Amino acid sequence: MNYKEHFDWVAENDSKPRGKQRGFHSQVLRKLRHHIRPGSRVLEWGCGRGDLLAELEVAHGLGVDVSVKMIEQATKKHDSDVIEFREGDLHMDSIDEPFDAIIMDYLCGYLTDIQQCFENLHGSCHARSRIYITSLNNLWKPLFWLGQKMGFVLKQPPSNWLTTDDLVNLLEMSGFEVVKKSSEQLFPFRMPLLDGFFNRFLARLPIFRHMGVSLFIIARPVMRPRIESEYSCSVILPARNESGHIKPALDRIPVLGQKTELIIVEGNSTDDTWDVIEKEVAAYEGLLDVRYMKQPGKGKWDAVFAGFDQARGDVLVIQDGDLTAPPEDLPKFYAAIASGRAEFANGSRLVYPMESEAMKPLNFCGNKFFALALSFVIDRPIKDSLCGTKMLLREDYVRLLKRIDEFGEFDPYGDFNLIFGSSLLDLAIRDVPVRYKDRAYGDTNISRFSGAALLLRMTWFGLRKLRFHK
Repeated sequence: MNYKEHFDWVAENDSKPRGKQRGFHSQVLRKLRHHIRPGSRVLEWGCGRGDLLAELEVAHGLGVDVSVKMIEQATKKHDSDVIEFREGDLHMDSIDEPFDAIIMDYLCGYLTDIQQCFENLHGSCHARSRIYITSLNNLWKPLFWLGQKMGFVLKQPPSNWLTTDDLVNLLEMSGFEVVKKSSEQLFPFRMPLLDGFFNRFLARLPIFRHMGVSLFIIARPVMRPRIESEYSCSVILPARNESGHIKPALDRIPVLGQKTELIIVEGNSTDDTWDVIEKEVAAYEGLLDVRYMKQPGKGKWDAVFAGFDQARGDVLVIQDGDLTAPPEDLPKFYAAIASGRAEFANGSRLVYPMESEAMKPLNFCGNKFFALALSFVIDRPIKDSLCGTKMLLREDYVRLLKRIDEFGEFDPYGDFNLIFGSSLLDLAIRDVPVRYKDRAYGDTNISRFSGAALLLRMTWFGLRKLRFHK
């Protein structure tokens, strides 16, 4: 089958079916807009008339298609200073220019060598590029045949009907890692109330989540690992009523990468934590570059935010001041980030056996519940959403702040801010197990029941903004 000739023909004969599919394509656009933010550099292979690319508010867009007639129509229809259209075939061509997002919208069904095409995408990738692939779900194949008979879909040439597993395997064979996968559009029509109920709610539930018309996959390039010593690191230590842990923290926090700075953020303590910080830092003669400050407001997120704002390292990490998640585990987090295996390293206290007083049974059950709830919200498994130790690159943190700015101040702890933001950036989130220890000094600063109520509200917030988003 000559797909070039087919799509030249489609360019002149699909006006009626395209009009009937308006709701279907608007749902695809809405999904991609949720992931691809305005101001991104976007490449679309198989761009057709360029309508999707033109709606994404790009800083720079490039649309490529095998059909000369499609490109002619796209250029005429979307006369723009920031979008370019050109003829090209992904089987043979590679764009050696970095893009933030690369879209293949229902293109894989028409490729004769999908692996080769995926491999040709690498020239357009940087470390944080994301590949967005939509493809048709095999379950809907009979209905598409019926749609052709009814005039909703143009007659199709023989094409690939791939499963999610097929696409994941081909991406992995081509040097990409899948970050997210789902099915979308349980109700592929635009109809008030109904499409929202089916597509934003029902399609997210067990069983139904596999039945959408479209398969949706997000992948990232597997990049060459950085040399671990190339990075510098900033460790933020929030410390409220932790005077007994200041000297152990200075003694135990390891040097990571080129150099490591420790920023102790004192949080309105009622004990002598501030005085102890001043005394111990003055006496410190170790290898860490140590600074300290008083947090300007209240809550752990305020302390973390203030510390990160002052940090100078390439890598940012939180080390809770109670040291129950041991600082000795920080090299594991650093190795995960420096190697590229993780883009957001999240501590998990729920893998190894923990010491007897480290977590009360009710807290353990609560942590299990919120881990399951957060896994559902962000649509990927996460073992422990509330472990304080979390690490990411500074450049990703800066992007994350912009992404969650629309949420306002909904999370006083910061765990959900960082997890939700990382999910919205489509970062590779990895759990790093830690051995959870008993507190050696003082009591927890978190109220069990009021904290649980707040976490429930934040989980509901996440469901609305991430899982059941418009």
